[in-house]
Amino acid sequence: MTELDLDPATTALVLIDLQVRLVTRPFEPRSGAEVVDAGRQLADAFRTAAAPVVLVRAVRPVPMDFSSPDDPQNQVVPELGTPDVLITKHTWGAFHQTPLDSALRERGIDTIVLGGVATNMGVESTARAADEHDYRLVFVEDAMSGLAADEHAFAVARMFPLLGTVTTTAAVVARLSGS
Repeated sequence: MTELDLDPATTALVLIDLQVRLVTRPFEPRSGAEVVDAGRQLADAFRTAAAPVVLVRAVRPVPMDFSSPDDPQNQVVPELGTPDVLITKHTWGAFHQTPLDSALRERGIDTIVLGGVATNMGVESTARAADEHDYRLVFVEDAMSGLAADEHAFAVARMFPLLGTVTTTAAVVARLSGS
């Protein structure tokens, strides 16, 4: 972990797939509820710092038919509050055929703080695309979880350090609050 350099004017929080139908699934090394709690702490800190909160949800017909964005199971969990930007994606990553890049660029964002589920699926896919779009990346390890602990650990230990900085919820909150 390196020193966090987070400027609220150019940094956005992006949380992946923290929606009703997904957070109750079994995740490792932490539960969906724990990830939601960390996401809530981050969202509160970003709002206090006047930095944007972007919530991303997956609407896909496979493996179950949750193909309607209006389906209550597709809604982002209420604990995260109202986002500045809500992105609906149809693939693993949040950039492909969505307005995420333009929404971030319009706000002058060059750094993304990333969390959500599943670590090595939606989060990692979004991170790889963000890197290709030249965003700086900060990965909040305890604000994400995977379908298996070893998959989460591999992404955090091997992939994310190649793309950005790995840190914790407490470190991001402290940095945004100036502590």
